[in-house]
Amino acid sequence: VGGKAKEVDRNQLIECGDSETLNMYQNHQVNIYTSLLYSNDLFFLMYLREGNEPEETTQITYRELLIQVCRFSNVLQKQGIQKGDRVAIYMPMIPELVVAMLACARLGALHSIVFAGFSAESLCERILDSSCSLLITTDAFYRGEKLVNLKELADEALEKSCLLLKHLRRAELGTSDSPSQSPPIKRPCPDVQISWNQGIDLWWHELMQEAEDECEPEWCDAEDPLFILYTSGSTGKPKGVVHTVGGYMLYVATTFKYVFDFHPEDVFWCTADIGWITGHSYITYGPLANGATSVLFEGIPTYPDVSRLWSIVDKYKVTKFYTAPTAIRLLMKFGDEPVTRHSRASLQVLGTVGEPINPEAWLWYYRVVGAQRCSIVDTFWQTETGGHMLTPLPGATPMKPGSATFPFFGVAPAILNESGEELEGEAEGYLVFKQPWPGIMRTVYGNHERFEATYFKKFPGYYVTGDGCRRDQDGYYWITGRIDDMLNVSGHLLSTAEVESALVEHEAIAEAAVVGHPHPVKGECLYCFVTLCDGYTFSPTLIEELKKQNPIVTFILKMKKLRLREIKSLAQDHTANKVGFKL
Repeated sequence: VGGKAKEVDRNQLIECGDSETLNMYQNHQVNIYTSLLYSNDLFFLMYLREGNEPEETTQITYRELLIQVCRFSNVLQKQGIQKGDRVAIYMPMIPELVVAMLACARLGALHSIVFAGFSAESLCERILDSSCSLLITTDAFYRGEKLVNLKELADEALEKSCLLLKHLRRAELGTSDSPSQSPPIKRPCPDVQISWNQGIDLWWHELMQEAEDECEPEWCDAEDPLFILYTSGSTGKPKGVVHTVGGYMLYVATTFKYVFDFHPEDVFWCTADIGWITGHSYITYGPLANGATSVLFEGIPTYPDVSRLWSIVDKYKVTKFYTAPTAIRLLMKFGDEPVTRHSRASLQVLGTVGEPINPEAWLWYYRVVGAQRCSIVDTFWQTETGGHMLTPLPGATPMKPGSATFPFFGVAPAILNESGEELEGEAEGYLVFKQPWPGIMRTVYGNHERFEATYFKKFPGYYVTGDGCRRDQDGYYWITGRIDDMLNVSGHLLSTAEVESALVEHEAIAEAAVVGHPHPVKGECLYCFVTLCDGYTFSPTLIEELKKQNPIVTFILKMKKLRLREIKSLAQDHTANKVGFKL
């Protein structure tokens, strides 16, 4: 992988049920950062950066990244950061986010990235759980039309050392302005007043100006931790998923190469945020390990208009495109024209990630976005798995709309019934994996017992995904949704994903979220939240049509913007307490 390496004995691979050590590779040393950058052409483009505004563009080479990461590694060392320390990063999708995480990797420190859309409370919880000694954030940023003051949220979250990046205030760099002044930028933002804790807060640009361009990397064992990333979790305290240096890098590099059929001339674009595992694996580590050129996007799909994504595809000649079914369904409701007004001729492979994609969205993605000529790779994986587990291979796997198809190389899935018995042939039940893979998480930070109880206790000897799955007569795998999203209505076990998919078959429905609600007779009944496609109105007639199409549905409610995760979290929290929830 790079650095001082020894041959790995196959006997050092563990059985999946032995979670005591999870040592995939022993006596194998590496620095993930040097493997990512020194192995690639330093003058090759690494990122094509697209800001919130279409005119905000930057090109970054591997050499430029190398210099910036070395400088920031020296900055961190001067702040006392060393191997094994935890560093919290709370930043939008800007190049400095990548610089910060790779600088941590260069020093052997663990980065813990917190999605910039999370609240001060969520940030505080994650910082305290992993005992972070430093927080890196920005002054503020725009997300579409919305101004987000990250420094204000960071101040709410903690009273620890904060290293602050000027983002909206970039035009002022090098001046002697007061930190509390409003930043004069292209878009006025008079509401941004940066609070400053003298002696505690530090400016990124000032420290970087004094830093040297070279920094010796810290060599790590392959099983040393690389980062902590917290899962949101529908209920309970978020889990700090720990991934390690050697196995994780190997797995994301390999899955990126084969799942996206990567070639050196490709331009890859994953629309996720680096605050999620998709961004870690397929914006930072996977593409860099393959020497790829990627798009780094700070904006949102609907700003300044709903054709933004396809405009960027044409602008940078994107060949491989990776996004979420939620984004696809969101853009579907605006019709085909915002897509077809752009060429998209460069596209070759289209990917989906984050949740099962319903067949209607899959077909729109294939027919409209891909013009019926691009392979669709519908990938199933988790924060805990590090990389793709079930996925088609473009051009090699016959596609079925909505199916994650087959396991990736070396992945051994099984479907179990409630008794833990493996089901053969056509079957539906619990999705588990029978043997380990390089990218498997090693522990829950600070709580190994929770790791064992969550992933191995229910079915000893198997890694339990927590997802339901169906295998059809051709051996294709279909994810039916989280097991905790299974509802028991009048004695019938129903998957929320299947009901949601049925609802969006109606031409008026853009998105749907289904949750259970206690019912005195049925046990549970279904509340369905929907958003409408443009040109349709919410009416009693529409409600009757949807109920006729889905007789098990009890209530249907319209929402302007669907926040599926928040809706389901609210419903599950209240259902667990047996009190229901108020609408």
